[in-house]
Amino acid sequence: MSISSFKIAHKLITGLGAIEQLADELTRLNVDHPLIVTDAALVKSGTVELALAHLGGRTYEIFDRVLPDPEIAIVEDCMRAYREGGHDGLIGLGGGSAIDIAKSVGAYAGYHGALEDLFGSDQVPRKGPPLIAIPTTAGTGSEVTNVAILSDKQAQLKKGIVSDYLLPDVALVSPQMTLTCPRGVTAASGVDALVHAIEAYLSLNASSITDALAIGAIKLIATALPKAYANPSNLQAREEMATASLMAGMAFGNAGVGAVHALAYPLGGRFNIAHGVSNALLLPYVMSWNKIACVERMREIAVAMGVNVAGLSLIEAADKAVVAMTDLCAAVEIPAGLASFGVPLEAIPAMAEEAAGIERLMRNNPRRLSCADIEKIYRAAY
Repeated sequence: MSISSFKIAHKLITGLGAIEQLADELTRLNVDHPLIVTDAALVKSGTVELALAHLGGRTYEIFDRVLPDPEIAIVEDCMRAYREGGHDGLIGLGGGSAIDIAKSVGAYAGYHGALEDLFGSDQVPRKGPPLIAIPTTAGTGSEVTNVAILSDKQAQLKKGIVSDYLLPDVALVSPQMTLTCPRGVTAASGVDALVHAIEAYLSLNASSITDALAIGAIKLIATALPKAYANPSNLQAREEMATASLMAGMAFGNAGVGAVHALAYPLGGRFNIAHGVSNALLLPYVMSWNKIACVERMREIAVAMGVNVAGLSLIEAADKAVVAMTDLCAAVEIPAGLASFGVPLEAIPAMAEEAAGIERLMRNNPRRLSCADIEKIYRAAY
């Protein structure tokens, strides 16, 4: 048995009506004047208003300029709003982008150097202000992880800040906060959560704890995601997806993710493909490539997704897992093929080189991949 550690947000509050605990948590954390980090669409939809009703009369400001795949410049803007507003805490309300911006500002708040100094692992010098994460999508798991991913548009790269100081003080996961999530985002974020769970289960850094969380998340997503997509007001399906995303976040936040994410990063950085969609595009092809190194675990994934594997060989059962993943993506209308997103074939070698260099993720992958291997995967997914 190898030694492992387990890290999550310091407190989890989940379930229907969990948002009503917001004022109590702000009191516990001694936050009187929070900055709410979110996006304009959530303000317009009324989702932010649901949280404002539970601030306990506190003064607040809203920073609503978060965009998908947030850029480094947005962190700088949000940091200025935090400092100039005299705030004493942060509420990250939204999908992974909003929560990652809030986490980045928290890391940056106690540091007076350049933001770029904080990229990489364990570069954040100290704990920042109190942070409450309130997800409005069921997918990223950012509310329970110690990672924030930002886009460097100039370099066409995604960069990560990795530090335990990024772990939120509270993850407040309330399914009614996801009811206004658009169907396309429900699909993409739900598949993102599935990828998190699958990669955590196949990770070389997996443990018995992360295995249980990952398999549990896969089972929930296989049945709840199509229901949430087909009927966005289905609160039970929304709650199951919120729980699954949380479980997948706890799993990959400790076991790590692998080649699917590494290959997805160049698609987001170069072609602005949404993270969940880029994961979905690559998932079947990476899993097929990985199969030889983890065939038993692939069989267990097939079972978790509801496949009857009786009478099948290990290889046949593993293949069924890939089919089940592909069918689920099709059911929620995730587009297939890199070509459909305008990715040129001539970009593949540079993308493969970039993905191969993301060792933080690649070292978790069950099969070692060369740059040539990665090119083959991209071409298969084309």
